[in-house]
Amino acid sequence: MPTTLLPPLKVAEIRSRIEPDLKENATRVLASCGLNISDAVRLFLRQVVAQNGLPFEVKAPNAVTVAAMKEADSGNLPRFGSVQELFDDLEKDGEE
Repeated sequence: MPTTLLPPLKVAEIRSRIEPDLKENATRVLASCGLNISDAVRLFLRQVVAQNGLPFEVKAPNAVTVAAMKEADSGNLPRFGSVQELFDDLEKDGEE
């Protein structure tokens, strides 16, 4: 029986520099989905083409969000002993 050889697949190579932890964690997550990094990049790029843009919304934080993030990073946030104390504080802030 004669064998038919398929023509070689044309491929382009992509290289990217990423943090080792990011690669390790992404590899683990993708493996649980039955994918490898190359599969995921291929899927992502196909979606970029299909949607003629990024397949997800990219948002830059507004000034209020940036201020809240800085406040959270500073560690100067109030702490509450119970959920009720939190709600009481929120209600107090709403009355001012």
